[in-house]
Amino acid sequence: MLDTTKQEESNLIDVPEFNKRFQEFAKTHGGFVQELVNISVENKISWGSILEENAIKYANKTAIKFENTTLTYQIFNEKVNQYANYFISLGLKKGDVVKVLIENRVEFLLVYTANAKIGVISSLINTDLRKKSLVHSLNLTPGKLIIIGEECFDVFNEIKADIILSDVQQLCFIHDSGETDLPEGFIDLPETVKNLPTDNPSTTNDVKTQDVIAYIFTSGTTGLPKAALLSHARVIGAGYGFGRIIAEFSSDDTMYIPLPFFHGTALMTGWPSIFTNGGALAIARKFSVSHFWDDVRKFNATGFNYVGEICRYLMNQPPKPNDSDNPVRVVIGNGLRPEIWLDFKKRFKIPVIGEFYGASEGNGAFANVLNFDCTCGYAFGGTYAIVRYDHEEDKPIRNKRGVMRKVKRGEVGLAIFESAGTNTFMGYTDEDATKAKLFHNVFKEGDVWFNSGDLMRNQGCSHAQFVDRLGDTFRWKGHNVSTTEVEQVLNIFDQVSISSAYGIKIPLTDGRAGMAAIVSKSNVEEFDLKRLTSHFNDNLAPYAIPIFLRFKSDLSTTHTFKFKKITLKKEGFNPEEIEDPLYIKVPYKPDYIPLTKKIYERILNQDFKL
Repeated sequence: MLDTTKQEESNLIDVPEFNKRFQEFAKTHGGFVQELVNISVENKISWGSILEENAIKYANKTAIKFENTTLTYQIFNEKVNQYANYFISLGLKKGDVVKVLIENRVEFLLVYTANAKIGVISSLINTDLRKKSLVHSLNLTPGKLIIIGEECFDVFNEIKADIILSDVQQLCFIHDSGETDLPEGFIDLPETVKNLPTDNPSTTNDVKTQDVIAYIFTSGTTGLPKAALLSHARVIGAGYGFGRIIAEFSSDDTMYIPLPFFHGTALMTGWPSIFTNGGALAIARKFSVSHFWDDVRKFNATGFNYVGEICRYLMNQPPKPNDSDNPVRVVIGNGLRPEIWLDFKKRFKIPVIGEFYGASEGNGAFANVLNFDCTCGYAFGGTYAIVRYDHEEDKPIRNKRGVMRKVKRGEVGLAIFESAGTNTFMGYTDEDATKAKLFHNVFKEGDVWFNSGDLMRNQGCSHAQFVDRLGDTFRWKGHNVSTTEVEQVLNIFDQVSISSAYGIKIPLTDGRAGMAAIVSKSNVEEFDLKRLTSHFNDNLAPYAIPIFLRFKSDLSTTHTFKFKKITLKKEGFNPEEIEDPLYIKVPYKPDYIPLTKKIYERILNQDFKL
């Protein structure tokens, strides 16, 4: 039994300081926190109703900034209504699903919000997916419409023959660059709606707070993405919480988001935090480290949305004299690592770090409402526990009575959240996948708890610090990578006998880089690495393609025939310590090359970005 519970005093919350800040918080925000609870109980407001209120209250205030386009709340609402009224004319109603494959741009926001006004669920497809994963995500849920942005059409067209279209009433196309003609069988959606009525649809009144607003696709133990249910309550509650309590946004603020909107961070914390307070949303198509601060200054953004990798990329840039000369006073996101936290705040002169923790599908969260350093923050959203975990057996530790054991202050364990009442785990569209995420009889007979799959440190004072991800997923470049999916793609390659994928730590790098241990059907010298690279490109999102390959003669398994990945992870990627042939995918070569001592040292010296 391997029970790792390392205690680190430096990561603990100072109790007297906590008491002081908590009293101030309760005095200032206690009443509003109760209002947040009442929002879910009363079940009256929705994403669409908030927009309609904003269109009156903040009619001439800027709602959207994108490239050289700005829209006021009144104009944004009118455009949303045109889309909504068209969807209603097609017979769409509350509970129907529309599949959306569009990159970050204004039209995504219009479609998403129009659906929300009807009670239609937006199934938000990851625009990085390719082939098998894309087919799976598009076919996972029924859908009356499929809406494709021109920028995503080529990848969609490649797999169109494999898409189930029996329930689809209409294929919709939204031009972007204008280089692609309107595809056969599609309508030009913006052209179709441009002359339709701009009045608010009556359907907004029928949408309730607890209704589902979107499906977000997450990596899972089954390998391929799962559709997690996201309610209006989750989005609105997070928006009010982050926007008013942490950021203290007003209609004069601007939130800059370079993250994709199929990502829970942007959809649940970024846009809602500014939207619920009548401020402006500024978006980028994709994150660009070279354009980031130029965009922030151009849009006069007082806040921005991040994942930890963004902060790392910004810190890795050569310091500039004007680094601290920016309008940002608050950032909201997750994954800012403790080792760069203080330097990040100081270099860019950012007083408030709104770090949070919470899975898109999860039923609990932590949020840094008291603005402590190096923490995910204070626990919100029901009862949580951090329990001891056996890494060798890959399961929580229970005592002789079958009860899980909580870690002590300063120790690391598995974070779990009780599924009960208003904090019941909503789960996925797949019932079996939902059941697989639950623990039963954890502390008493009949209780049910959501398994986060994440190791966290108990910092005391109801605060926690993220440590690592467990199981069959790991984090890389801001995305969750499913090792099962990588293995499935590898195992259908004709030269692979069996494979085991996992994530490994690289010094001074966020997340884990993908590595695959391969048992080849032939000699390594005969293995076609160039063809494997092409196979990966065709079947995996770029962030899911393994950085490292390790060729082995066999793979050890447990008594339940699971691969012993803990040993592989510990052994890492040092060619001086590993006798097996190692290969690496470097940015300056198109295919895998042998991992030499020189390349290994260059990685440690951060001579290039993986």
